[in-house]
Amino acid sequence: GVLAGLSLLSLLTCGYLAWGSRRGGAGEAPENLLGEEPAAGASRSQPHIIFILADDQGFRDVGYHGSEIRTPTLDKLAAEGVKLENYYVQPMCTPSRSQLITGKYQIHTGLQHSIIRPTQPNCLPLDNVTLPQKLKEVGYSTHMVGKWHLGFYRRECMPTQRGFDSFFGSLLGSGDYYTHFKCDSPGICGYDLYENNNAAWDHDNGIYSTQMYTQKVQQILASHNPRKPIFLYIAYQAVHSPLQAPGRYFEHYRSINNINRRRYAAMLACLDEAINNVTLALRKYGYYENSVIIYSSDNGGQPMAGGSNWPLRGSKGTYWEGGIRAVGFVHSPLLKNKGSVCKELVHITDWFPTLITLAEGQIDEDIQLDGYDVWETISEGRRSPRVDILHNIDPIYTKAKNGSWAAGYGIWNTAIQSAIRVNHWKLLTGNPGYSDWVPPQAFSNAGPNRWHNERVSWSAGKTVWLFNITADPYERVDLSARHPEVVKQLLRRLSQFNKTAVPVRYPPKDPRSNPKLNGGVWGPWFKEDEKKKKSDKSKSANKQKKMKKKKKAS
Repeated sequence: GVLAGLSLLSLLTCGYLAWGSRRGGAGEAPENLLGEEPAAGASRSQPHIIFILADDQGFRDVGYHGSEIRTPTLDKLAAEGVKLENYYVQPMCTPSRSQLITGKYQIHTGLQHSIIRPTQPNCLPLDNVTLPQKLKEVGYSTHMVGKWHLGFYRRECMPTQRGFDSFFGSLLGSGDYYTHFKCDSPGICGYDLYENNNAAWDHDNGIYSTQMYTQKVQQILASHNPRKPIFLYIAYQAVHSPLQAPGRYFEHYRSINNINRRRYAAMLACLDEAINNVTLALRKYGYYENSVIIYSSDNGGQPMAGGSNWPLRGSKGTYWEGGIRAVGFVHSPLLKNKGSVCKELVHITDWFPTLITLAEGQIDEDIQLDGYDVWETISEGRRSPRVDILHNIDPIYTKAKNGSWAAGYGIWNTAIQSAIRVNHWKLLTGNPGYSDWVPPQAFSNAGPNRWHNERVSWSAGKTVWLFNITADPYERVDLSARHPEVVKQLLRRLSQFNKTAVPVRYPPKDPRSNPKLNGGVWGPWFKEDEKKKKSDKSKSANKQKKMKKKKKAS
């Protein structure tokens, strides 16, 4: 009876204190007088989503993977969250970004070849529903800061037309970090910094882009109501070439002789500091406790530009592990298994269904997704629903000279560049790209030195490789001759995927894209109205001709 009485007393006391705390402390207005909805409700169940995408960060280029480059912020966020150690992206910029924003493989959007060039009349197909569009449907405010690289030849292709409430950043794949100018070829140069749909000349103050983008993120967080869910996509330009960084970030890396590696290290140090500032802003403005922070690189590093993927094989632009296996982690107070490592298979397409489900959104039945909801895999340590990844099928990439249907057992033409992962097995055909292993010693000299690189020699004419990635993540032992039945199974799977592919979108250059014709700015040049006027004119001209013929006949 005494215990029951004490329990009742403690409950009443706790209830009173909790009621008092909800009314606000000293110097704070009671919430019910502000005329706003209480914090409970949709915003509590719908987390703030912050997706940070680094550019060209190598697999080794993070402290917890053994890098000499210091990344204390990334190390801490990853250690307190969930490290993704079996995480895959695409080997280049546009493909990874398109798959993130649509949840679809490249073969299902027509972007399976290379990247979108600045002068191409091309963009992410307009009939694809995007991640920010789906999040807007369930009440999210959506903002993008950084690099777009999904096409801009028409206004309908711009980020603000694809689901983002606001956009501040660049449209192209690269450019000067201070001046924001980019030359695609001699004489084809222009300015590339945008705020929403217009060139951001007012923001051209010579600020280093990593710092400028971070300041913009802070402004967005300061002006938004943290009780309403926000999706913030931060696509940093760093550490993509050109290799530029503010002077003070070189202090710890003067001992690195290789100038490209030294500059790259300074850029990564600045990026790490920027992410720390983003995290501090999330805490300061009341977002952090109900937030999910996802960090990812868009592809592997480029050794010739200072990046390191050691001990993985290959580099950016290739389908070896060094080109597609990425640094990635999730940090969130909402995770159940904090401080853990996820070794389950996760791919960049998985973020689309995962984040929509997390946001309590609906995925339409008619959307044929290639991604899976992997939140329980990451948060609770469950098995991944994913058992395979189509890395890509590129039918117009340079064909392997010795590839043939015969080499593919009559199932597949091995001249075609392709790569697929099924469970432990990975198969590559055609020309997979630069295949050296580039150890840290390769960066010991002032200039690029390939003598330290490890190379493998194979018989001329080889166009099929098979690896057990679980047992051999560094792709040192080709098992294609030892397991022909496995090769055939994976070739059949490739063939099945290929039947679902849409035609490749890779149009030739359009001379109207020249920034000189657009006020010196890279931007939309395709005018739908002009095309309609021309077609209308041609139609009226044809009608007039027909009328004249009829008069003559009569």
